[in-house]
Amino acid sequence: MNWLDMVVVGALALVVVLQCVQLWRSRATPWTELEHILLRQEGQAQALAQQLQAVVHTLGQNQQLHADGLRQLVEAHLAQALQEARASRQELQQHLATVQQALAEQAHRHRSSSEQQADQLRTSLHERLSAIQKDNASQLEALRRTVEEQLHRHQHSSEQQAEQLRTTLNERLGAIQKDNATQLEGLRRTVDEQLHRHQHSGEQQAEQLRITLNERLAAIQQDNAAKLEDMRRTVDEQLHATLEQRLGASFALVSDRLEQVHKGLGEMQTLAASVGDLKRVMTNVKTRGTWGEAQLGAILDSVLTPEQYGRNVKTVPDRNELVEFAIRLPGQGEQPVWLPIDAKYPVEDYQRLQDAWEQGDRLAIQAAAQALESSVRAEAKKIASKYLAPPHTTDFALMYLPSESLFAEVLRRPGLVEALQQQYRVVVTGPANLAAMLNSLQMGFRTLAIEERSAQVWVVLGQVKTEFTKFGAVVEATRKSLDAAAKKFEQVDVRTRAIQRSLKGVQSLPSPEQGRDAEALRLELGTQGHQDEEA
Repeated sequence: MNWLDMVVVGALALVVVLQCVQLWRSRATPWTELEHILLRQEGQAQALAQQLQAVVHTLGQNQQLHADGLRQLVEAHLAQALQEARASRQELQQHLATVQQALAEQAHRHRSSSEQQADQLRTSLHERLSAIQKDNASQLEALRRTVEEQLHRHQHSSEQQAEQLRTTLNERLGAIQKDNATQLEGLRRTVDEQLHRHQHSGEQQAEQLRITLNERLAAIQQDNAAKLEDMRRTVDEQLHATLEQRLGASFALVSDRLEQVHKGLGEMQTLAASVGDLKRVMTNVKTRGTWGEAQLGAILDSVLTPEQYGRNVKTVPDRNELVEFAIRLPGQGEQPVWLPIDAKYPVEDYQRLQDAWEQGDRLAIQAAAQALESSVRAEAKKIASKYLAPPHTTDFALMYLPSESLFAEVLRRPGLVEALQQQYRVVVTGPANLAAMLNSLQMGFRTLAIEERSAQVWVVLGQVKTEFTKFGAVVEATRKSLDAAAKKFEQVDVRTRAIQRSLKGVQSLPSPEQGRDAEALRLELGTQGHQDEEA
């Protein structure tokens, strides 16, 4: 069912019209019925033309209409038009049969008079029909070309839009990948630079601390040696001056010296009382220990924060021994590791050593030094046995000596400090090097904090790597979706070409000008019929 059927129906209708015109001169009475039939066929043809124009207009607006639906719609309209044409042809045949019967009776009477008019009318009708056929053919060809051009433009536009969409998505995905790669590279470089700066800064600070500690220890040693030398010189000078003054004084100054001696005796008594009080204080073990603890606590308060050390800490879980001070170090988990610090002040042995030095008795000096060394060893042994219990504590403890001179005397003993460290794992410190050691521990705290932050940074980088892997999967899925969409567009192109191939045999609808020509022909025929009736 196609446009050829419509052309056949039109040709049959024109043949019927020609037959009617031939018989018209014999009988003009049934012309009114024939005119009504022609009017109905013309109205049906115009309705069919409007429906086909609506179909073509719908095809131009909706480029994505499925080819099967369009073919079904055109076939439905053509089938309906063919059925109506067949019904009209049957009705026309019935009326023509009646007209032929009526016209046959009058054919012989009017044949001679109407042959000339029929020839003229036949010639005019042939000319008009030829013009209408040519016009219809040209309009059908123009309509076919218009439909093909519109389909071609829609297909080209769809291909361009798909290509633009594919290009835009590829550019955006490439830009996103480049941006993410740039950000990750910048983050990695920033983290590397920060870690390098922290590491370099920590090494520089540790080196500066070591140099400062060595310089301070050297300065303390030089200062102590200089003070001891000054004290020795001062004592020698005072003794020599006193002997010279006593031996070379004149008898005239005896009374003055005696008066000065009396005054000096009074001052010496006062000084002796003060020295006795100080000796009682220093001799009392409890008071001496409290003074050492107070000095140690002041140093810890000035260097560390309250969260970094504790007072009266129980370092061994199974014992009730409490260490005076302990530094809190980070351990495994939430439990800290303690560094015990105990203050010791063996002043009696040190005083006997000082007295032996003043007297210049070598044997007494050796005995007092040996006693001081034994006392320090005993205190170190007590500290190791009471307060050290790894892993709850560190492997070593600190013994604080509150006097720089006492600390210097302990350092002077050959092998004493090394023996305490090896045998009892106790490190001897004084007021100066304790502060330096605490500063070193503080730098260790900062280094641990930096390491913890570094671990957090590595965790963040691991999360970023995981998310980037997920992002790669999403990009891959997007690429697959785009490939699927491109394949869909290719399928649309295939269907469009199939529609074009199907519409190649479809002819265009007649234009409104053809309808006006048919109306003019009908009016002309009607006018000639009335003139013949009047004649």
